Order: sequence, then C-alpha cells, then structure tokens
Amino acid sequence: MSDTHNRNYPTTVFLMRHGDIRQDNVRRYIGQADIELNATGRAQAISWRTELANIPLKRIYCSDLCRSHETACIIAEGRNAPVQPLSKLREINMGAWDGQAMDDVRSHYAGEYEKRGADMVYYRPPAGECFADVAARVIPLFEEIVRNTTGNLLIVGHAGVNRIILSHILGMPLDNLFRLRQDYACLNVIDCGRDGMRLREMNLDSQVFQRIISRATEEHGDYSSQGEEQATAATTEGRPDNGRKATIRLQGAVLS
Repeated sequence: MSDTHNRNYPTTVFLMRHGDIRQDNVRRYIGQADIELNATGRAQAISWRTELANIPLKRIYCSDLCRSHETACIIAEGRNAPVQPLSKLREINMGAWDGQAMDDVRSHYAGEYEKRGADMVYYRPPAGECFADVAARVIPLFEEIVRNTTGNLLIVGHAGVNRIILSHILGMPLDNLFRLRQDYACLNVIDCGRDGMRLREMNLDSQVFQRIISRATEEHGDYSSQGEEQATAATTEGRPDNGRKATIRLQGAVLS
C-alpha cells in the first residue's frame, strides 16, 4: 500500500449485502421480516470468508436481522474481530406489506402500490418506513463508524441500506437509488479519508473479487495500493450536485 493512499484514505469499508434468502420464486416485499439465509446464502457467505481471509478486518458491523447477522458471523469465523449487530442497519420497514407477494399488494392495496411507485423516497406503506426515514438513521451511523475507525472494516447490510449509503457517497438523490444494483452477497469497496469517500468497486461477487485481488497482487503487490486506479473518485468536493458528473467504470459497464 502506498504512503499517499494510507494518508489520504486510511479507512476501507467492505460493504456487503447479506446472502440469499429466497424460499420460492415469488417476488415479495422483504423488509424487517426476520428471514434466515437459505443454503445458497450460507454458501455465498462461506465463499466470502475464503476470499476475504487474507484481508485484516479491524471491525465487523451488521444489521441485527438474522440474515445479515448470520452472513457476518460466517465471514468472521477464525478472526479476532467481534461481530457487532446494530438495529439502525436494518432494512426498510415495509409495515403491513412485509413478506407479502408484490402481486397481492398490487391487488389488495389499490392505489397505494401506485403511490409508492410514484414517490419511492417519501411514501410509507401502512405502519412502515420510507427511504428518507431509512437514510435518516443509516447515514449518521455510517459516518460515525467511518469517523471512528482506521483500517479495514466490514459492514453487512441490506439492499436498501447499501443503496442509500452508495447514493450518499456518490451524491445521488435517493430518487435514483434503484439504479444501483445490489445482488445477494455482493460486495462494494469504499475508500474513506480526509479527501472524502469514493467508491472503488460495486456489486462484486466473490469470483470477480478473486480475479481483482489476483490482478492487483500481480501489478501492485497488494489490493489496497491500487485504489487510485480502480475507480473514479467520488469525493465530497466532486459530487454531481456540485455541477460535475460522476462516472464509475465497474465490471466493463459505465454508470453515470
């Protein structure tokens, strides 16, 4: 790792979505319903435990929902870093819709389904949260974690939570958060330091990450030292809302 990288970006956040939880092929709203990993999800977490084995982690945080906690605990096996579950990292609360099939919500909540589609940021399902509510609890916590940690840390969150964090780093409005893909057990890598925060990798699976690690080791000696080349900086000084367009090249695609 270069001295400049150490000084400017002393903290690296490995932000992950929990493993697979699907029990059938029905598309459902899954918020804070406490659903366990399925066999695929556990296998994904085990794969990540192997791929991250040579990367030291000072702290490991996760949502206190069991799918996130189990993913974190599997990855943490054999490490000294304790797993710290945090309720503020929970997925969005879908209220009365939680666990229901999307087709059922569309038919049983006539008009409400369409209202949410028209206002993804501020619409709340009955007894639930909107994404603005989630951002209000997640972003201050994320910034506090980064502020108080130097080195590598792992956060195992949820699709909605991760998209909110990534949107914050990129200066994107929450209206666009579903432009960011977050597959089950995907990994995002974020460099944090005095120059702000920037996204180095997004939505990686363990096999792609393995190839990146191998290439970085061959070219630079380790993974962390290639932060300057791996992604376009998304810092607090260079956000889209300051009049500059942020473009990220990831896995051969361009996300603007």
